[in-house]
Amino acid sequence: MKPTGTDPRILSLAAEVAKSPEQNVPVILLKLKEIINNTPLGSSELKKIKQDIYCYDLIQYCLLVLSQDCSRIQGGWTTVSQLTQILSHCCVGLEPGEDAEEFYNELLPSAAENFLVLGRRLQTCFINAAKGEEKDALLHFFEVVTDSLFWLLGGHVQLIQNVLKSDDFLRLLQTDNVQIGSMVMTLLQNILQINRSKRTKMLMKLSRQKEEEDHRLQLQIQRQRAMRLSREIRLNMLEIVHPGQVEKHNREIEEKSALIIQKHWKGYRERKNFRQQRPSLTEYKAAVILQRATLKFLAKCRKKKKLFAPWPGLRELTDARRIELKQQVDDYIRRHPGSQISDVTSRELHSQAQERLQRYFMGRALEERSQQHREALMAQISTNIEQLMKAPSLKEAEGKDPELFLSRSRPVAAKAKQAHLTTLKHIQAPWWKKLGEEAGDDIDIPKDELSVELGTLFIGGTKPP
Repeated sequence: MKPTGTDPRILSLAAEVAKSPEQNVPVILLKLKEIINNTPLGSSELKKIKQDIYCYDLIQYCLLVLSQDCSRIQGGWTTVSQLTQILSHCCVGLEPGEDAEEFYNELLPSAAENFLVLGRRLQTCFINAAKGEEKDALLHFFEVVTDSLFWLLGGHVQLIQNVLKSDDFLRLLQTDNVQIGSMVMTLLQNILQINRSKRTKMLMKLSRQKEEEDHRLQLQIQRQRAMRLSREIRLNMLEIVHPGQVEKHNREIEEKSALIIQKHWKGYRERKNFRQQRPSLTEYKAAVILQRATLKFLAKCRKKKKLFAPWPGLRELTDARRIELKQQVDDYIRRHPGSQISDVTSRELHSQAQERLQRYFMGRALEERSQQHREALMAQISTNIEQLMKAPSLKEAEGKDPELFLSRSRPVAAKAKQAHLTTLKHIQAPWWKKLGEEAGDDIDIPKDELSVELGTLFIGGTKPP
């Protein structure tokens, strides 16, 4: 049965193979390499292409070409080595479907055997070759064939047993050539690693199955023990119950059991219904979210449209509406008559208003300048405070650091000097003069002494005379 939706490249290639003569088929089959390489590795598209290749018997054509004599094939060993790569890549990851038995039991063993036969032929040609260039080319083709065989065995580990039992593989191992022998031993080592990993996976799978079986048996034993214990408890309770109350006791137990069964059944049914309704609930929530987002978007669009809409202009008034508005205006004027003012009075009021406005604006300018002055003073004070807070103490001051403690204001400097002298005199005064004084009392200093001291006071930014 041919698959539906077949790749057109595979269809055209199969038709070309069917119509072409036998000697041209190997070269045509090489186009499969380009199709496989242009498809992402591990993708579903690649799996579909491999299925199409198998369903249209292109893999079987590759096997038939590889079983022929190499000298009769167009392109020789180059074409053969490339066909081995195509065959191994098509067989690995292929899902044969209905023809699985034929694929695993006939086609794969035949492919592995053909690879070994090709290896034997390349070994013979390599030994009989005389030129060095020819030997290098044959050795390269042998490496390609062994790599293709290893790729095939990596995808189908059940073929390892067939390869290890093959006489052709044994003859490859018995070769006397060092280069061929090293490649065959490398292939054997890789095969054994694959077999070992397969055996490890099988052992892990068996151990996992054994653990699951043990767990299942333990659960079964626990269930049986629980049932036995429940029956023993029931028998003990029946021994305690009066014979006339046994039937009533059994009925109560049956009712409790029925309730438990119904509870579990209803829970199971509701969970099942919830799982069945979950997709519809998810769709409903998604629809609600989409509707909410759409409504918000439409509301924003309407708001923007209303905000940037052009002014529609005034509606035209009808004659009846004009008469009605005129009547309302006349009624308002009649109820609120205006006072009659002469032109001279109007000019005086106008001049008074102009003077008041002028005084207001002049006062406001003065107030703004004074406010700016106050702000500048506050900024200067803040700067000085910040500098003093960050400045070192007088004991630790060095160089120009004492200049930070000087003030540019003469009144401030005088006040500071006065406070300093007051403190010094109070400290140097005898103790009997301090009797009766309390903390915080001001000490008066004669103005003469203060003026004498101020004569030598250093004001910030000036030098003493």
